[in-house]
Amino acid sequence: MSEGSNFLVFPPEFIYGERMPNDLTSRSYAEELDAKDPLSAFRGEFVISDPQLSYLDGNSLGRMPKATAKVVEDYLRDEWGAKLVTGWSDWIDEAQTVGDLVGRTTFGASAGQTLCVDTTSVNFYQLCSAAVDAKPNRKTVITDTANFPTDRYILEGICKQRGLNLVLINDDEGEEYVSPEMLSAALNDDVALVSLSVIQYRSGVLHDVAKLTQLARDAGALFVWDASHAVGVVPMQFERDRVDLAVGCTYKYCNSGPGSPAWLYVSKTMQSELQVPIQGWFAQRDQFAMGQGFDRSQDMRGFQIASPSIIGMRCVETAISMIERAGLSAIAKKAAIGTDLMIALHDAWLAPLGFSVVTPRDANRRGGHISVRHEHARQISEAMRIFANVIGDYRQPDCIRLAVSPLATSYVEVFDGFARIRDLVSSKKYLEITETSSRVT
Repeated sequence: MSEGSNFLVFPPEFIYGERMPNDLTSRSYAEELDAKDPLSAFRGEFVISDPQLSYLDGNSLGRMPKATAKVVEDYLRDEWGAKLVTGWSDWIDEAQTVGDLVGRTTFGASAGQTLCVDTTSVNFYQLCSAAVDAKPNRKTVITDTANFPTDRYILEGICKQRGLNLVLINDDEGEEYVSPEMLSAALNDDVALVSLSVIQYRSGVLHDVAKLTQLARDAGALFVWDASHAVGVVPMQFERDRVDLAVGCTYKYCNSGPGSPAWLYVSKTMQSELQVPIQGWFAQRDQFAMGQGFDRSQDMRGFQIASPSIIGMRCVETAISMIERAGLSAIAKKAAIGTDLMIALHDAWLAPLGFSVVTPRDANRRGGHISVRHEHARQISEAMRIFANVIGDYRQPDCIRLAVSPLATSYVEVFDGFARIRDLVSSKKYLEITETSSRVT
């Protein structure tokens, strides 16, 4: 990674203290990490209905903060219930205020550049469409074959609608990573847009945001980053790294609930230059004039379509405030220690059983999850839930993703989960899974 691109290198002595690496496979080591963990108290702020469950899937859906239930109840009773439509005087700007909270807490953005609204997919469509329309003489869009499916599908649709050429970068080494050299080879003066994920959803690889963004800028192209698997666990710095456009969700490491409002980021330098395709009334310069003809607000409000989900944003506000209290630097350190622990346990217990690690071993090249490969990954992943009380998730064709969600996950939870996976696979009990019981993996 380039210096200052993402977060600091954590040396072995920081992670392991005075202990030797072979101590990593003892439960007492995990207990000692928990005892010294400055974030350990946050685990008590989450709803944990089954203390024996090893929940290693916070990269898909974070646990629910206890405070969320009361926040939502208070809103329903004291605001919607009591104020009715007059409550909109208080709610009308919440997409901006909650967006500002997300921005300053998770990617170092000053106020007026982030909205918390809609879904990641809607926001991605809005920004990518605006980006290619801003480059009318350029006919090429670049992404990679390992990017999240929705992003690829939306880009396919945008290119089909506009007669553009979609170039998919393929990593022949199988790392699911786009290096600066790979992007440079694909860039030319016909490229309008580049879009990648900050962290690859399957492999867990962390891209060099600053360097890749600058390469696209030097080529005259715009860049839309999808930070869904990074936000809340990787301390990004959009202003420092000159990121112009980005989107992301809030239900993974941000712990805001299934389907919670997403966010979009547009740097102040770009806000007046882009025209989004969905012209909603919240983006109108004089919203309540109800005038004929669309006159887009030239600030961040010009990227909002319609009424936001106030209930959803209260969930976001509650959970992101926890991250703000904890500090993203401390969260990233715990993610590095926890994923190092996972890799050590994999090497000691799972590698002899036919597993291999897909995710980089360098903590500076990953976020909060690792991905391991096994020829029977799908059976094992389901058997983990049914027989071992361990939840990870399966991704085609042969990967199981396992995550440390630093505020909610304890090191002992990681240790016990890996011990149960080891016992499950060594006993071959996973072979009892002959068909999938759920279409959600």
